[in-house]
Amino acid sequence: MAEIYYYLGHEQFQPEVLIEHAILAEKAGFDGLFISDHFNPWVADVGTAGYAFSTIAAIAQATEKISLMTGVTTPLFRYHPVIVAQAAATIDRISGGRFILGVGNGESINETPLGYTFPNYKERSERMREALEIMHRLFNGEKVTYSGTYYHTMNAKLYSPPIHDMSIYLATGGPKSGLLAAETADGIIVSVKKPEETAEKIIKPSLEKARELGKSSFPVVASRWTIFAENDDQAFNSLKAWRGLRAPSRDSATDPEQLQKEADKLSPKDILSNYTIVSSANEYIDQYKPLIKTVGANIVAIQTTGEDQKEIIEMLGKDVLPTLRKV
Repeated sequence: MAEIYYYLGHEQFQPEVLIEHAILAEKAGFDGLFISDHFNPWVADVGTAGYAFSTIAAIAQATEKISLMTGVTTPLFRYHPVIVAQAAATIDRISGGRFILGVGNGESINETPLGYTFPNYKERSERMREALEIMHRLFNGEKVTYSGTYYHTMNAKLYSPPIHDMSIYLATGGPKSGLLAAETADGIIVSVKKPEETAEKIIKPSLEKARELGKSSFPVVASRWTIFAENDDQAFNSLKAWRGLRAPSRDSATDPEQLQKEADKLSPKDILSNYTIVSSANEYIDQYKPLIKTVGANIVAIQTTGEDQKEIIEMLGKDVLPTLRKV
């Protein structure tokens, strides 16, 4: 049976609001929270960008049993991998062992504002391989002296280590990063648009590689975007904080104002064409069921927005989660 997580987006809601949503999600019966980690939002006018690890620590204190996962943190530039390991271990202790570390190769919008040059995929993958080795060794209790191409440590050790075996899941966007996840991580995270394509091109080869390496377990986390709305006007209004995701320079931009200006030159129809609009519990079920049946996800993250987020959380708990758990 797949676990169902609720997505908390730092780019849309202020941290104090996300804490309220986390409490509601636990009451609604979600198994976990999938929590974004951004320095910048996607637009400047209505976007937000709280510090994820502070928010997660507060959520850990405000909740009792719901699992917590970053979706995702980048341990490559603004965060050194040792600092990410320290933060993750601290959250794990505060939450009573409820934390899973989700990591990814990052985005220019979050790293370049701190003065870093955002390199190509090859370098980011090489950095990730080093970062994951360092973090795994720290979580295993080692005192790590490491000399790599990109990272160096000297007698680094976690003196407040995690209280359970810390898992690291790697976000992937294609076959290459899927294989990297199989080689270096404990699980894989995918954002799904076409379930059949994701299953065939990413999940199948990743699982085969993990089995070749002797991994008896290699969980899959699958997320999908939906908008709860009755019509396009409602949907576009709900999506305003995310419209910069569809700007032409989304992968290279350094400033949310740039993305906002580009997005506002697009028509609402162009922006909405990349999203699925749902208007009922049954339509939610239809959208997320393939993540379990086709993609084979062990964890399904419902990444959704609408005009009344609290109402959505309650409706998902009452009318969607019971059915998805039976798939």
